[in-house]
Amino acid sequence: MVKKIKWGILSTANIAQTQVIPAIQRSALAEVGAIASSSGKAAEVAAKLNIPRVYDTYEELLLDPKIDAVYIPLPNSLHRKWVLEAAKHGKHILCEKPAALAAEEMIEMDRHCKKENVLFMEAFMYQFHPQHDRVKEIIASGEIGEVKLMRSSFSFYMEDRETNIRMDKSLGGGSIYDVGCYCIHSMRHILGAEPVKVHAHGNLDPDTGVDVSAVAYLEFDRGMIQGVFDCSFEASFRQEYEVVGTKGRIFVPRAFRPDVNGDVGLVTVESNGQQRTELVEGDIYLLEVDHLSEAILEKKPLIYPAEKTIQNMRVINACYSSLEQKEEVTI
Repeated sequence: MVKKIKWGILSTANIAQTQVIPAIQRSALAEVGAIASSSGKAAEVAAKLNIPRVYDTYEELLLDPKIDAVYIPLPNSLHRKWVLEAAKHGKHILCEKPAALAAEEMIEMDRHCKKENVLFMEAFMYQFHPQHDRVKEIIASGEIGEVKLMRSSFSFYMEDRETNIRMDKSLGGGSIYDVGCYCIHSMRHILGAEPVKVHAHGNLDPDTGVDVSAVAYLEFDRGMIQGVFDCSFEASFRQEYEVVGTKGRIFVPRAFRPDVNGDVGLVTVESNGQQRTELVEGDIYLLEVDHLSEAILEKKPLIYPAEKTIQNMRVINACYSSLEQKEEVTI
């Protein structure tokens, strides 16, 4: 029998209930051993999702010797505290994005995880979908020529602004933290390059000070590649990126949540006056869980180590600095 990683879930967050717990339960390498909640809802969720053990505090779950790894879908401002606690108790960690509110926090978290010899991975689940590897293959083939521009967008219309924690600045709310982080990550991931300058513009909510939408222009370190992303709580649902080269372009309209389209990604390529569309399937949450579980079981390196999370946080922080200073910021 294949050994399975026993997972503990810190909180009854919606994404845990609807996406990550079911993915762990689909995995041949993992199983959910326990769930904890400070709200008192853990027992109800455990009964609904067939989770064997329930704890009323996160500390109790972290003391459970049968738990190998934890998933942390808490508000952004609580990530640092519970990553440090989980590492102290020897638990490997999958932490929702953004993993921290500042690069300095993430550097501390990384140092602590390495000291305690536990693996840490930020939960950018979208990157595990094979459509992105296909995009990189097409770019490498030269079919669209030399890449000159990448554009990325992630938005949704927030109906519940008055109660949504994404509108609470003290909890790490904001459109750049919440969905803009995907846009930044996708450009770095697909281009294999790092932004060196950023100039961001945005709309701030007058009551909370939270950025409800933003547009940012990025200059990359590889030649003359330019990047632009937009993110918003005020626009219709979009989750796409486009890579433009000297001979053509690639458009990916289901970039970040292909699961809402039955796990099927779309890659459209335009080159030499012709267009084709490729369908690519992949279970992003299962692939994410399996990757970290396999890395723990077989002591393999992660494809998305903490060093890459730190760099993504540096770009996010630069975007917020640019918003505040109303000028271009060097990263």
